Amino acid sequence: MMKQYKYPPISEWKSLCERPLQNQENLSEQVKSVFDEVKNNGDKALKFFTEKFDNVILNDLKVSEIEVDEANNLVPDELKSAIKLASENIRKFHNSQEEEKKIIETTEGVFCWRENRAIENIGIYIPGGTAPLFSTVLMLGIPATIAGCKNITICSPPDKNGKINPAILFTANLIGIKNIFKVGGSQAIAALTFGTETIPKVDKIFGPGNQYVTAAKQLALNYNLAIDIPAGPSEVLVIADEMSIPSFVAADLLSQAEHGTDSQVILLSNSERIINEINIEINKQLNDLPRKEIAEIALQNSQSILLSSIDEAIEFSNYYAPEHLILATENAEILTDKITNAGSVFLGNYSPESAGDYASGTNHTLPTNGFSKNYSGVSLDSFVKKITFQNITKTGIKNLGKTIELMAEAEELMAHKNAVSIRLKSLDNDN
Repeated sequence: MMKQYKYPPISEWKSLCERPLQNQENLSEQVKSVFDEVKNNGDKALKFFTEKFDNVILNDLKVSEIEVDEANNLVPDELKSAIKLASENIRKFHNSQEEEKKIIETTEGVFCWRENRAIENIGIYIPGGTAPLFSTVLMLGIPATIAGCKNITICSPPDKNGKINPAILFTANLIGIKNIFKVGGSQAIAALTFGTETIPKVDKIFGPGNQYVTAAKQLALNYNLAIDIPAGPSEVLVIADEMSIPSFVAADLLSQAEHGTDSQVILLSNSERIINEINIEINKQLNDLPRKEIAEIALQNSQSILLSSIDEAIEFSNYYAPEHLILATENAEILTDKITNAGSVFLGNYSPESAGDYASGTNHTLPTNGFSKNYSGVSLDSFVKKITFQNITKTGIKNLGKTIELMAEAEELMAHKNAVSIRLKSLDNDN
C-alpha cells in the first residue's frame, strides 16, 4: 500500500519526490557490449541476442507481408474499429500542429522566415512482452507520417513463436509503415544506431522501453543520433479535493501502477477523508486486476500526501514535475495557469489518464523522472527540423549594412565586416 504523509514541510519535499531506484549495476557495460557486437557483426549478432534474450531462433528479421496479412485476420473487428477511431483523433490533433510559413520583414528590405523539414530516417521502438504497446505505434507513427519522414522503421521483440503481436502489425499497416523488424531490447537500438545488413540506420530514435532500452538510447547519443526524450518508468500524480470521486481517482492511480513494478503514483489532497476513501477504493479495485502483483509492488514505491491547500498541492506537483497530472478538483480549468511542470494534464473527474494513453488525440510519449521541467512530450515538432531562411535585398543591405560592420569590427572579425563592406561599395559604384 502507498506510504502516507501528513503536512510534510518543504524541507522534506525533495525526498518525497525521489523516484524508485533501479538496479543499474553493470548496465552501461552490458549495453555497450551489445552495441559493439551489433556494430561488428550486424544481423548475426541480432539473431544471437534474440535467441539469448527472447528464446527464439529467427531465420528472417523482417516481418513479411504474409505475417501482416495473418495479423490482420487475428485482430478482432471491434478492436480494429477502436484503433481506427483513436488513429483519427491522434491524426486530427497532430495535424493541427502544422505551421504556416511566416515571412517577417525585420528591417525594410530584410526578409526572414522559418520552414520545417522532416527528419528523413526515423526509428520507432515498440515494447512487446507482457504489454505490447500497439498504441505507441499510433502515437509515433502518425506524426512521423504527417511530418513527411521518408523512412520509418519499427523494431519490436518477437514472442516465443517468433511473431510480433498482431495488434502491433495491424496498427503499423493501418498507418502505412512497412519496415517492421522482429528485434527487441538494447540490440534493436544498436541496430537502428549503426544499421545492419537488414535494418537501416536512422537519424532519430523514438519509443519507450525497459532500463536496457533506455540506457541504449542514451548511448546512441554518443554516435550522433538523436532520441525523442529521456524516458523512464511511467508515473502519475493526482490532486484530489472534496469534489473528486474516490473510485475514479483510485482507478487512475492503479492504471499507472500496473505499468510496471518500477512505476510510481502520487496522491495529493487537502482532505484526509478523501485520501482515506481513495485508499479503500484502491484495495477494492486492486483485487480484480490481472496485473495485481505488479501494481502492489509499484504502490510500495508510491505515496499519498495530505497538504494544507490545493495551491500547496500544485506547488508540490510543480516540484515533482510528473509525466501525467490529473486535477480531480473543483474548477480544474481555473488552476491550469498555475501548472508549470507536467508532461500532460487531465482536468476534472471525467478525464482519465488512460484517455491520453489511447484515444483522445494527445501524445502519450512524455517526459518522466522529473524531465517535464525541461522537456516537452512528443509532438509533430519532434519529427522535423526547423531551418531559417533570409533574403536581403539591395535596400535591405543598405539599411542593415552599417550595423553589421560596426558589430563585426567591435568583435575584431574583419572578414565578416568586409563581406558587407564589399557589397555596399558595389552598390555605391552602381549609383
